[in-house]
Amino acid sequence: MKRKRKKIILKKISELVKVVDAEYVFWDTNELKKKTCMSWNTILGTFFYDPRFPKRKIGGKWYYPARETRTFLEQWILEQ
Repeated sequence: MKRKRKKIILKKISELVKVVDAEYVFWDTNELKKKTCMSWNTILGTFFYDPRFPKRKIGGKWYYPARETRTFLEQWILEQ
């Protein structure tokens, strides 16, 4: 009985995480800093200028496609 409840709870948590991740289409710089736990200077010095890093400047503000940025960051950290 406990195993079944645990499985249901884990499934629900997984579904909620997907919903939260789907809320953002783009990240701004503040969200990027928050998601990576890095300062802006660290981001600039590590991966910002990597040609694979997805970014778009609109007006004076940088935007990062959430899904592609997450995929890049997961790959980038494995390469370090």
